[in-house]
Amino acid sequence: MKLSKKDLAKLNLIKDKRPSTVIQHIIKYGFITTEELTTKYGYEHAPRAARDVRERGINLETYRIKSSDGRSIAAYRFGNPVFVDNKASKVAGRTVLSNAIKKALVDKYGAICFVYLQPIEERLLQIDHRIPYEIAGEQGDNIECYMLLSPSANRAKSWTCEHCPNWITKDVEFCSHCFWAHPENYSHIAGKEERQIIITFTDNEIEDYNRLINLIRLDNAESTIKKPTTNLIKT
Repeated sequence: MKLSKKDLAKLNLIKDKRPSTVIQHIIKYGFITTEELTTKYGYEHAPRAARDVRERGINLETYRIKSSDGRSIAAYRFGNPVFVDNKASKVAGRTVLSNAIKKALVDKYGAICFVYLQPIEERLLQIDHRIPYEIAGEQGDNIECYMLLSPSANRAKSWTCEHCPNWITKDVEFCSHCFWAHPENYSHIAGKEERQIIITFTDNEIEDYNRLINLIRLDNAESTIKKPTTNLIKT
């Protein structure tokens, strides 16, 4: 894609490190992959880097490409038009909005991860769109459009969403019934007919966890825990 002088000048005005890194790579090579974001630039959280670019008003397209080892991964390139509006996104304003929504969620639900259902220090909680920004765009200030996640849950959600087939088709309704959007009420997990119960061991329970893993090994934990549940249901 040949960039106009006007678009190129506007792109070069963006100096913040993460979005600028993505932008300059695309200017030079035409696209950037999640593999390059990780291996070349050290960004393990590729959707965040892409979001940083989109929040500057840039039309960033996502498509699939083969990685160096043959896997299907996401890649990003400029859309046409390059800019989706005539002014830069107000990132500072969006930050204030996020802080207000986070406070409202904590006030309503407590300082808890919506996926792992474990209390966590409020400062560690991260606010995230229930339906990814890349699928549904901005979703206003309705707190029910957002969720509080621990850092590990946020990373797991981002990885799963990015590798979900809906990352390309962008069906909002599909996302609304997914575990990662509404773990309290869902019909699938990233398109798979699955249900999930997350068991967390804390404090003095950690010793029980260590004994369990020593007895059955980590790779047998799920099947071992399921057996008494299945027997209970059958009785």
